[in-house]
Amino acid sequence: MSVHVRVEELQAAGFPMGGEPLVVLDLADTVMTTRRPVTDLIGTAAAAAAWWGIQARRLPRGPAPDAVATRRLRAAVREAFDAHLEGRPVDPAAVEDINAAASAAPVSPRLVVTAEGLRETTRRHTEFGGNAALAVIAAEAVALLGSPDRLRLLRRCANPECSMLFLAGNRRRKWCTGNICGNRARVARHHQRTRAGRPPTG
Repeated sequence: MSVHVRVEELQAAGFPMGGEPLVVLDLADTVMTTRRPVTDLIGTAAAAAAWWGIQARRLPRGPAPDAVATRRLRAAVREAFDAHLEGRPVDPAAVEDINAAASAAPVSPRLVVTAEGLRETTRRHTEFGGNAALAVIAAEAVALLGSPDRLRLLRRCANPECSMLFLAGNRRRKWCTGNICGNRARVARHHQRTRAGRPPTG
């Protein structure tokens, strides 16, 4: 879907990162893997409801996904993205989990009657227990991971203390967000320059 979510909206709800063109990247960024312990940003029911509420306009209508199924898909896509960025083979179990989520709510074309005449639409089938939102997110992962040209744009934030991922729209983008990691880098550079120019004491 072409509907956009802005990072400022997610930050206002307590999520440091988001607003990427793909929901799958926003989902991958709901876990902070460089922190110890790892921080799950949608680990509570309230946080999950807030996150899914914001993302709902980019996803098919329907119930929010089950927390366990969400974590399973998130772990799988995170493994696949990290494997690509680290230049190592992806765990085959992660590939299977992504494929399973994508196929759990298959899609079919449908005709609908509108005031302007017949129009084509698509339907996600959830009759057998699949979740349409997770199926769409998994399909985004399949499309990205299967597209070498687009996958070259996948980056991890240049801040070594940050695990957030993003698609770089240009070569200059190094930070997940300019107002968090980018700002921290600017402040650190300023302090280094200030210290370098300070006369010796004592």
